[in-house]
Amino acid sequence: MTMAMPALPVRILGTGEHIPHEQVSSAALDKRWGKPAGWTARHSGIDHRHFAGAGETTSSMAASAAIGALAAAGLEAGELDCIVSACSVPEQAIPCTAVLVQRELGLHDSGIAAFDVNATCLSFLAALDMLTAAIAVGRYQRVLLVSSEVASAGLPWHDPATAMLFGDGAGAVVLGRADDSETGVLGSHFQTFSAGAELCRVRSGGTRVRPAEGMDAFMQGAHFEMRGPATYRMAALRLPAFLRQLFERANVTLERLACIVPHQASVKGLAHLEAALRLPADLLVRRLHERGNQLAASIPVALHHAVISGRLKRGQLVALVGSGAGLSFGGSVLRY
Repeated sequence: MTMAMPALPVRILGTGEHIPHEQVSSAALDKRWGKPAGWTARHSGIDHRHFAGAGETTSSMAASAAIGALAAAGLEAGELDCIVSACSVPEQAIPCTAVLVQRELGLHDSGIAAFDVNATCLSFLAALDMLTAAIAVGRYQRVLLVSSEVASAGLPWHDPATAMLFGDGAGAVVLGRADDSETGVLGSHFQTFSAGAELCRVRSGGTRVRPAEGMDAFMQGAHFEMRGPATYRMAALRLPAFLRQLFERANVTLERLACIVPHQASVKGLAHLEAALRLPADLLVRRLHERGNQLAASIPVALHHAVISGRLKRGQLVALVGSGAGLSFGGSVLRY
């Protein structure tokens, strides 16, 4: 039996989002691929998504979302003591994206610590778990956590079934130590099954596929590859047990949750989550229909929507859950 974890005194002080300039409808993708009208929307569950336009980079979008989160928290950027970027794909190989976010925020001479955490689509949750522990023991006081994704840069446009699912965007939260018992992180849980390591991948960009050994192979490996049906089957098999263990660690039941903020992977994935947990239709926070799958940014963007729409209020319980390449699962339950 999974043991319950002690709650940690960490509070979400503010949330923010950046919506890229270019709105791309599923009708426009129908025309691009020569599909019948309504094909993309019917198969993806997405009405439209947004793509980064000219001048919009991973770090600039992250900084835009961060400014909103800082304003909601009532803080200035200079009051932070740590900046963490949690993206599936960084803006560049070196230096890390958090360095570029720090510069975008005008903090280039501040000395504020800046580093990345990468766990693909689970990057936000993995970083949240690490920072929760760091804040709880007093290592940091006020931390900016951002997830910003330009998925459109590496989509396989020859594969409509995959390319239609994704959108760009950024979400941010400011974290701080809670000074009361009304907020806190009740529990977190992560699992990885590397039998699924080849199901979702981008092979280039690291040291495995090298430009000097052939640019054709490098360019081919630079596009996102996904074996969708196999990914779904493996996730569907593992998800119910994982969720039971998450809720046991947090010592909560579904009935106590105000909402669940899931990774917006696909309409089929969201439907399976709803069916597996036998959820009421309104418990899941859904943004897929007008954001698409934003990789690691999906969860903080959906969380931001839950907060600003009133779906999630102070003192209420929320579960953040997702999956990512690996194949990995992650989740946290917190009292907002």
